[in-house]
Order: sequence, then C-alpha cells, then structure tokens
Amino acid sequence: MQNPLEFYTAEKAHFEQELKKLKKKLAVSSSLRLLIFLSTIFGVYFFFGTIKIMISIVVIGVSLFIYLIARHSNLQYKSNLNKALVEINETEIKVLNRDYVSLNDGNEFVDHSHPFSYDIDLFGKGSFFQYCNRTVTNDGKKEFVDKLITNDITNIKEKQLGIKELSQKPKWRQQFSALASLVKVEHPAEEIVDWIHNYKSEFPKFISFLPKVFSMISIVLIALAVMGIIAEQVLLLWFFVGLGISGAYHKRVNELYNDASNTKDTFKQYHKLLNEIESISFTSEILREKQQQIQTESQKASTIFAKFSKVLDAFDQRNNLLIDFFGNAFLLRDLQQVHNVEKWMNRYKDVVEDWFKVIAFFDAQNSLANFAFNHPNYVFPEIEKNKGVIISKNLGHPLLKESERIDNDFKIENHQFFIITGANMAGKSTFLRTVSLAIVMANMGMPVCAEKFKYSPIKLITSMRTSDSLADNESYFFSELKRLKFIVDEIKNEDYFIILDEILKGTNSTDKAIGSKKFVQKLVASNSTGIIATHDLSLCEIEKELSEVLNYYFDAEIINDELHFDYKLKVGTCKNMNASFLLKKMEIV
Repeated sequence: MQNPLEFYTAEKAHFEQELKKLKKKLAVSSSLRLLIFLSTIFGVYFFFGTIKIMISIVVIGVSLFIYLIARHSNLQYKSNLNKALVEINETEIKVLNRDYVSLNDGNEFVDHSHPFSYDIDLFGKGSFFQYCNRTVTNDGKKEFVDKLITNDITNIKEKQLGIKELSQKPKWRQQFSALASLVKVEHPAEEIVDWIHNYKSEFPKFISFLPKVFSMISIVLIALAVMGIIAEQVLLLWFFVGLGISGAYHKRVNELYNDASNTKDTFKQYHKLLNEIESISFTSEILREKQQQIQTESQKASTIFAKFSKVLDAFDQRNNLLIDFFGNAFLLRDLQQVHNVEKWMNRYKDVVEDWFKVIAFFDAQNSLANFAFNHPNYVFPEIEKNKGVIISKNLGHPLLKESERIDNDFKIENHQFFIITGANMAGKSTFLRTVSLAIVMANMGMPVCAEKFKYSPIKLITSMRTSDSLADNESYFFSELKRLKFIVDEIKNEDYFIILDEILKGTNSTDKAIGSKKFVQKLVASNSTGIIATHDLSLCEIEKELSEVLNYYFDAEIINDELHFDYKLKVGTCKNMNASFLLKKMEIV
C-alpha cells in the first residue's frame, strides 16, 4: 500500500528538480536567441554590399532564430507543466495535514432546499467539496457536484471498481490535471456545444471552392506580372477584386470569428486531455466504456480536436494586419477559414458533446480517485441487500483529524428508527452528519471512513437545519413544516434513510413533544429507516410502544467541575444534561 504523503513528497522533489533544469535551459535559450540576433545584424553590417553573403546570413540567421523561438516555447510549456505538477503535490501535502481552507469551497452550490446537501455541509467553507474536489475544468466541477447531490444508488460496484483502478494511477491523474490547468477556459463546454449544434451558415455554398480557385489565379497573375508578361495594373485590379469579395462578407466573417474565438482555448486544452485518456489502458467497465465513447474508426478524437484547434489558430491570424490585408486580397483567406470551421462543425457536431462529457467525467472521477488514494485505510462498502441497512465498525467523519476523531460502531436494520438523546456538544449532530456523509459517499462508490462498512444502498433525506425567510415572509416554524412535508411526500414513492435533528423547534415544548411523537409514529408506519436526535426525553417513551424504535445517547460527565465528553454512542436514554452547568461555568447566570 503506497503511502500518500511519501508519494507526494517524492513527486514534489522530482518536479522541483526538473523545474530547476528547465529554468537553466530557458536561460541558455534566451542567450542563444540574443546571440543569433546580434550575429545576424553584425554579419549584415560586416558584409554590407556583398548581396549573396548578406542574403545567406539573413536566411540562416532568421531560420535559426525561428527554430530557437519554437524550442524556447516548448521549453516554457514544459516548465509551466512541471510548475503545475509541483503545485498539485504541494496542495495534496497540505490537504493531508488538513490545510485546505484556501481551496475552492463550492459556495455557489449551496442549496437550502436540497434533500441533504445543506444539512451535511457538502458545500461551503470547511465542506466535503472543499476537501475532496480537485477538478480543473468547469464542466468537470459540475460533473463532480452532480455526483455529490444526485442521490443515485445504481451501479455502485461498478463505480467502486472505477475509483479503485483510477486511484492506483496517481501519476496519470496528476498529468491530466496539470495539462488541464495550463489553459484557463472562460466558456463552458455546454455553451460551445449549443453554438455548434445550433449554428446555421450564412455563407453561400461556393465558398467551399472559391478561395482555392481565386488563390490559383492569384499565383498565376503574380508570376506573369513578375515575368513582365502582363501589366502590373492587371495585378492591382485583381488585388482590389479580392478585397471587394472579402469585404462583402466581412461582417458575417466577424460574427463567426467572435463565436469561434470563444472556443479556441477550450479545444486547445481538451485535445491534450483526450490524448491522455486515449493513451492509457483501463480494465474496469465504467472507465473502458467512457474511453470507448471517444474512439472513432478513422482518427483519434484527440487528433480531431487538435486539428480544429489549429483551424481556430489559423483563423485568429486575421488579427495580423499584413496577413489580413494581403491574404484576403490574393487568397480570400477569411472565406477559406470560414469554410474550414464550418466543415469541421458539420462533420463532428453530433459527437462533440459526448467527447466533452467524457473529459468532464474523468476530471470529476480524478477527484474521487484522489480521495481514495489519500485514504488507504478507508474501506469500500460491502453491498448487502438484506435486513441490515448499515453495519459499520469504527465509523468516523472524514473531515475530522484522525488524532482527534472518535469513531463509533453503528448498526441499523431496515425499518428501524433510532432516537438519539444527549447533552449539548456531546456529539449528536456530528454523528448524524457522519452517518449521512457515509451514505452519500457509499452511494457514489467512494471508500468511507470506517474499519468495516456493509450497507444496502438507500437514498438519503435530512432535516437538520431550518431557517426563516424574510424574503418569502416565512416563519421558522413554517419553514420547518414545509421541510417535513417534503420528506413525507418523498418517502411515499421511494425508500430513504431519514435523518432528523431536533424537529419542531419553533413551537412550545408541550406542542413539540406531541407533534414529534406523532411524526415519528408516521415515519415508522411508513416502514422508513432513520435517526432522529432530540433533547426531548419524553420522545424516548415511544420505544415502549413501537418495537421498531430504539433509544441511543451520547453522554457527558462533570468531573472536578469540568465537563467531559467521550463522544461514544451508547444504548439507552441520556440522563445528564449540561445547559445549566455551562450557564454557570461561563458566568452567564
């Protein structure tokens, strides 16, 4: 079993060493370019008047300079890639030490109305998203979020196998992420796909051959003019004919160019990511299936994307005034680029969306696999569709430091309902979130923070945080009732694991006790499974009436005038409460 910290430390050191070497090469490359430039200038000056030697010096000098520019660009790219890999490993080292609050917290995905995400801190500062997410592309992030919130309980074994396999390829995952990070994409794939699908040409069909014919005629006329066979005025007239044709379509070309420019960075990034996916072998069904979606009979998807990236780069050259002016005058260059863009879109518009989705899938899958790699001691749940909904040993919350975390054994059978009582700060809410997050992770195919975990796949629904709404003119109590109504409606159609924390807080204690008891009775009658945490000890009396209900508690002790918690789940009803003690201890009363 590979130690994550040792791996990241070694990789960081390796890429830092490579980065130093590349920086030296870049410095030498810059010096060589300057030397070639000065040598060319000196050579022209020294042999000024000797035409043949001057031309030879210029040709050789310019050729070497262009070669060194290309070489320098390649070295710079490698340097940026290594820098990204260093940063990736630095991030993982920090996260293993529970330093992750600087990462994207996904606060934009907080949804108070979601069946469980708001209650269990999936998003926001210090959230599971912030701890786990390593996506680089916008679409990969959305895919990862979708995996977190969909409550999907299908194909869990296949999901597990995919995560296991990818977790064992940390170098490939890091290379994928580093490549993706080098290009900042502003426009999501969904927007680009919509544009490609809905694009309708406003250009005549003859642009498919007109630029080629016009270019051939231009070459012939230039040759004839140089040989003195035709007058220069003929060439000048042809020059303006070319500008006139190009000018007639200038507005439409600009519109297409602006839309195409929005896709340029995306295709530049994605063709490299497709190549990474194509160049590796997978054995798990879910990964092989995704890999097969980008296979074509003729060319690799990465090659097809790379060609379009070059087409877009060529289109972008119209911003060069000389190329734009003379290219359109003699070659109808803009119309040729329009034809190239449209030809690609017409050919691949029906498959490009699937290819984008495959990249988003692997970007999201990398986060799940990275989590599994970072936690080799966590277990992949065993799926048993029988009486036991959850059977776990040493179940803990993955966001708590291992040295501070108190784990609990937990077992609940189908159609059972646990009532958990306990003093303030004794661990009830943390335990509810621990169980909730374990269910979400298990349904995603992820390993969970436990020594042993068996479960029957089940969807999760919670009511742990409720707030009033001034905007909707809703009281706290009414908001809570709406949430409970939502739960009741949902469990009519599907089985859910229900987790509730201190329901009916917005009414008086007597009314709360009566209402809570009736609600629990309704849940039990619906054959639901779940947990409810409460301070209301009278609710525990329902255990005597319903065999499906069991009481558990978290305890607190006052020892030497200090409050102590063991955070261990125990059978029975809590007898020790601490509110009055804390009021006195903090000198409030």
